[in-house]
Amino acid sequence: MKCPHDALIALANGERFVLMRNIGQAFDPKLEKVEELDLLLTNFSAGVRHQDPAGQRPGSTDLDELAHGAAIAEWLNDRALKGELGEIVIAADPKTLGQIRQHCHRETEKRIIGEIAKDLTNQPVAAVERALAEA
Repeated sequence: MKCPHDALIALANGERFVLMRNIGQAFDPKLEKVEELDLLLTNFSAGVRHQDPAGQRPGSTDLDELAHGAAIAEWLNDRALKGELGEIVIAADPKTLGQIRQHCHRETEKRIIGEIAKDLTNQPVAAVERALAEA
């Protein structure tokens, strides 16, 4: 995947949200950690569909995980609408990525240059760089 110099890389799952920046080249990313955000979970509307009996099985989606995906989208939307968000690649587990997509504003969508449906939040930086280069 082409990941331009200075692009943000958002690593997310149902619990963590880490921002990194590409200080390398487009096809040879070198990442540095920008920050890890602790977001306030306020949007639990995504979990309404998961209240049926099937959603109560062990291993099913946790409402906090869904709310975390919505909170990430809200954070990205806020930055995009303020003009503070440039090009961004999002790498998240499939459930979180789905929640982010569902709640993204059009201005945020314009800035998303790539997505990876994989949880890379707990991977070493070298593994994240490799995943970006191979995507």
